[in-house]
Amino acid sequence: MQPPRARGAVRFSVRAARGGSALATFRHAGSLRAVFPRVRPGGAVEAVLVNTAGGVTGGDRFSVEAAAEAGAALTLSTQACERAYRAPPGPPGRLSVRLSAAAGARLAWLPQETILYDGAALERRLEIDLAPGARFLMCEPLIFGRAAMGERLTSGEFRDHVTITRAGGPIYRDGVHLSGDIAATLARPGIARGAGAMAALVLVADTAEAALPQVRAHLPETGGASLLAPDVLALRLLAPDGEGLRRALLPILDLLTDDSLPRAWRL
Repeated sequence: MQPPRARGAVRFSVRAARGGSALATFRHAGSLRAVFPRVRPGGAVEAVLVNTAGGVTGGDRFSVEAAAEAGAALTLSTQACERAYRAPPGPPGRLSVRLSAAAGARLAWLPQETILYDGAALERRLEIDLAPGARFLMCEPLIFGRAAMGERLTSGEFRDHVTITRAGGPIYRDGVHLSGDIAATLARPGIARGAGAMAALVLVADTAEAALPQVRAHLPETGGASLLAPDVLALRLLAPDGEGLRRALLPILDLLTDDSLPRAWRL
């Protein structure tokens, strides 16, 4: 008999309030929780997602829905690195995230690293809906096995889909599909040249063009950043391992968050 799988859902919204932003609605269920640490006066509402199941494996289902109303500010992060463990035969673990930001809102999706273990099966979908005038920052870091433990991903399945729309039209789409011997795929020169970690970052803001030279100044040779539009900056970064990835990302995230990166990233 197959053991019961983890289920979890979080849904909430934030509104503009005197002196900053405040939680407007909130609901959670199952193995997914959100906690809201205190932030500096006038700062964004900070939501830290907590997976009480301890990780993701085949058959798990998790969903997040969050909205920043007009003029509000919201930052979402995670308590720790998410772990995608070896999956039994059957459907993959699935994580669905849907976020929206109204006019004048500020929204950031900044989860800590997802670590893929050998034999993992994970499908993620991130959908962002922005109104004109909304600011959005996203960073998705990914680690292909723990290098310090000598882990290699010789089997597994990973699918990742990201869509960002504004006023109903797409401004960014990205997809990653890795299966089978993932380590061998990443070793190919035209793909990752043996990198053990990767991150994608997107900034949608009227400051994107001005930020591009500063972002590029922090990038190693294995990273690149460009403008998809005057207010849309996209970045891709490869690193040998999780430590190298974080070392490269932190100065960029500090720059783009005005040194207000969630404290969970520093623990």
